[in-house]
This record gives sequence, C-alpha cells and structure tokens, in this order.
Amino acid sequence: MRFSLFPVAALVLSVLIPQSQAQSTQSNNPFGDQPASQIIFTSTEGSTYVPMDSWIYPALDRLHSLGFLDTAFLGLRPWTRLSIAHMLQDSADAIDNSDDDQAKEIYLAVLHEVQPDIDNATVLFHPSVQLDSVYQDFRGINGTVLRDSFHLGQSIVDDYGRPYQGGFNDYTGFSVRAEAGRFSLFYRGEYQRAPGAAGYSAPLADYLSNTIDLIPIASNPHQATLPEGPIPVASNPHVMEATLSYHLLGHEVSFGKSDHWMGPDKGASMLWSNNADDIWQFQIDRVEPLRIPLLSRLTGPFRYDFAVGSLLGHTDPTGDWAHAEKISFKPTRNLEFGFSRMVVWGGKGHEPITIHTFLKSFFSFASPPGNTKYTRNDPGARFGNFDFDYRLPFLRNWVTLYSDSFVHDDVSPIDAPRRAAVHPGIYLARFPGLQKLDLRVEGASTDAGPVGSRDVKGQFFYYEGVQKQGPTNQGFILGDWIGRQSKGGQAWLTYHLSSKSDVQFMYRRAKASIKFFPGGTTQNDFAGSVREWIGRDLEIQGLVQYEGWKAPILTYPVFTNTLYTDTTAEVRITWYPRLRSPQ
Repeated sequence: MRFSLFPVAALVLSVLIPQSQAQSTQSNNPFGDQPASQIIFTSTEGSTYVPMDSWIYPALDRLHSLGFLDTAFLGLRPWTRLSIAHMLQDSADAIDNSDDDQAKEIYLAVLHEVQPDIDNATVLFHPSVQLDSVYQDFRGINGTVLRDSFHLGQSIVDDYGRPYQGGFNDYTGFSVRAEAGRFSLFYRGEYQRAPGAAGYSAPLADYLSNTIDLIPIASNPHQATLPEGPIPVASNPHVMEATLSYHLLGHEVSFGKSDHWMGPDKGASMLWSNNADDIWQFQIDRVEPLRIPLLSRLTGPFRYDFAVGSLLGHTDPTGDWAHAEKISFKPTRNLEFGFSRMVVWGGKGHEPITIHTFLKSFFSFASPPGNTKYTRNDPGARFGNFDFDYRLPFLRNWVTLYSDSFVHDDVSPIDAPRRAAVHPGIYLARFPGLQKLDLRVEGASTDAGPVGSRDVKGQFFYYEGVQKQGPTNQGFILGDWIGRQSKGGQAWLTYHLSSKSDVQFMYRRAKASIKFFPGGTTQNDFAGSVREWIGRDLEIQGLVQYEGWKAPILTYPVFTNTLYTDTTAEVRITWYPRLRSPQ
C-alpha cells in the first residue's frame, strides 16, 4: 500500500514558512476578502478543545450549511475554543449584513460561549482555571441490547464506548480547564455504573473468535471485542479526556486523551470518531488554516493533524499502537476535501514499539511480501481515507453534500472505488416556509472486498490478518458504528426551537451481511429527543429510543430468528457554572 508524504512535508513547511493571516493580529480570513469586525490577539495563546458531544458542533455545522462559517474544516474536529472564535470573527460581517435571523442567533449564542476566552488573555504566571461543566446522565434500558461493535452491532452509538446494559445506567461527571499563556489543560472524568448481563454463550464466543476473527480463544479467553458472559456490573471512575497542550506556531502539541472526528458526517467518521473510548496519545494538530505561497493558490488554505498512541483491550497481539494522519484542503469557500490514513502496528509477540517499527509503518509505499508480515519489518495494518463536503451551486445556503470513504490494502478510495467502504450524506439546512426545520440523511456500507468477491467473512474492513482486532479500543471500533461487512444508514429530522434548543426524530438501520456470519443481523432504531436550556447555564436533554433487532447467530449452534426489542429512556442534565479563578 502506498501513501503520500504530503502531511509530513506540510508540517515541515509550516515551521519554515512565516505564519499565515490566521496567526496574525489582523484579519483572520484566509481568503482575504472579508474585513474582520474584531481583532483577536491569540497568536501565542493556548486553548482547550471543545468536546465532540457539545451542542456547539451541530450549531456551527448548521451555520456553515446556511452559507456562513467559510473557514471551518468540518472534516477535522474537535476545534479549540479560540479557533472557533476565529471562525466567528471571519463570518461576523457577512452574518451582520445578511437578513438571516437564524444565522445571527447561532452566531451570538456560540460567541457568548467563547467570548471569555477572547476577553481574558493569560500568561504563564497568571493562569485562568475554570470549572467547565458538571453533569448527571440517567439511562434506563428495558430489554436485551446489543453491545458488540466488532460483530453483531450496537444499540447505543458514538458514546465513547461507555458501559450499558438492560436496567439502570448512570454516568456522573465534570470537566475543568485551564489556560496559562501557551499552555492549556483540559480534564473530563465521570463515574460510570451499568448492570451486569448474561453475555454470549461459550459456543457463540468460540465460533466468533475461532471462525470469524481467527483468534484462538483457548489462548485468548478474555477479549474486549467479544462480550462473552457473564458480564460483571460496571462501577468505576473513568477518565474521559485529559490533555496537556502547548501552542506552537499555529499548532496545539499535546499529550493525553482527547477526541477525534476525522470526517464531515454527523452519524460517524469512518476512520476515527467517538464511538470508542479515546486513546492515550501524542498529537500535533494544526488548529488554524495555513496558507503556503503559490501552493495555496491551487489548494486554498489547509489544515492537518497527526496522532499516535496505544490501543487497549487487544489480545492478538497485545500492546499494539495506532497512528493517524490527515490533511484537509479548502480550494474554495464551498468545497473541502481531505486525505487521511490510520496504521495499527506492533504488539507483544509480533514486533516491538520502537522508532524503527514506527518509521516502517509511517514511510510505507507498497504492500510488503507475505513473509515480511510476521517480522519486525511489518509496516502494520494500513487503512486509507478520503472525504469531502460541498455546498451545492445555486443552493449554497440550503444544501450540503458530503461523503466519507475508506479502504484497506489500497492507496485511496479514489483509485479503488469498488473496494471502498462509503458513508455519504446530504444535509438540507432548511425547508421553504419552514426555516427552522432541517433534514439530514446518511448511508453507510462496509460490505465490500476484493474485486469480484464479497465473501470475506468480515475480514477486510476494520480487520487485518496480523492485527486481527484492527482499529479498536477497549473493544469498540474507533471508526464507523456500521461495523464490519454491513450496510445501513441514519436520518434526522430536527426542528430548532432556538440556536441551542431543538426537538429531533432519528431513524437508524444496520444490517450485517450473511457472508459475515450465518443469518447476519437486522437492526432498526427509532428515537425522539429534546434539548432545552434553563437560563444560560443549565442544559437538559431527554431521549427515548425503541429498537428491534434480529441476530439468528445469537442462539448458536441453533439459529432462531427471534425479534428482540429494547427501549431506552435517558435524561442528561448539564450545568455550566462558569466559575473562573481570578487572574
């Protein structure tokens, strides 16, 4: 498999070439044709990331699809608080001169959230420390659920791999952040409680492990990717995010545990999302758009990200690591596209995690010989990605078309479309006569394989012959909830009560192929949710989801086509106290 070295070259050039307008104290617009309404002095300040489950992302996504927020890179999230301030700054004049009341309302709501970061510049010896949020999440589930990202499916997706089972589930958490000049610190932790469950029977676990995953269960009896019973009660504190960052030349260089969402889709990112628990990592993230003279005349401004860290829950081999790189371009204000890849390499009993093996995985240009795969020269399991989002002509402030795609053993989905997994979508930001109503529809498929054959038994996407548990962390796939060799989709119909409050209806379907395992699966979810605010500081979210699913293999070795159902009711209360230390 061959991959471009462009992300590496871009990183080097960004250090050698003087910083773009995005890092100056003047206009922050990389297109250079809209005057800034406010000067933000942030070229040397660190800033914490906004978690991916914040209300800010759907609000800014909608603002972008209404025809504004031209400097946003939807395929590289999360964003820092100051980078969000810059995006708002660039769009301020256009929004102010428009007659779009919804855009103005969203702008003011998000600006209110990040304004303290603009007003309160910090230095190393005069830091700012803030209790960011305190939340309580009650989740009650009646019925039998799916919690098997690697095989049969999930009842609850994009939830950081939290434990959940039938009965009463509870998550109590808080977050704090601090900035001191170029340094920033963010921590979010919670106490998680979930009931125990019967789990998979021994015959089913043996079949999935030995026949589907090709992992000898005798030598790997406890696999995070395989929920064999009995599953004990979960009751433990858990670190959700913990990041120490340093701002350097337009980058946030960080250590710790933080979110990633490497795609423009709402429902999933095929390479890396928050479907699994975040990994402990080292990261270099270009948080502001960069312009390189001459090159950016063709590509427009661009951003890139690099992260490397350890994967937990793997048993074949154990102790393997992953690194991911992405570069995204905006050749016009309406088009963004990006290239990315992920590599899983190393592990006890296979090859050590060293500089040598890292460089082997990073600078790999061709598929290695078969006998190399089991030596210290193995470049690892490599996955390539391409995504784009485009505001359609004549409908710039109405419709956004986007797609995410993914390949294994190929350079890119662009040169191997028939071997690619895809997750396309379309977003209608408003309806004629119903300006507060929007619709989003996405499809998903990983039911592909070598040309002429799909009979791969799930051993293609999110899987590899040596790194058999693929890009998973603590048992959950890092990427798309659709999982291995499956098809499905998701749709949302949302009525916006205000910029921060809404009522939403969601439908999700997933269907694992009968060529993955006998009988496959069929899963249908219907959900209604509401988000409301009491004052400026108290957010209340409520959700009710009904699910019906079939998985004949569940009763292996006897196959029964039983319909299982479960109902989830959830209430989450979040307080944003805005308690800031005096500087």
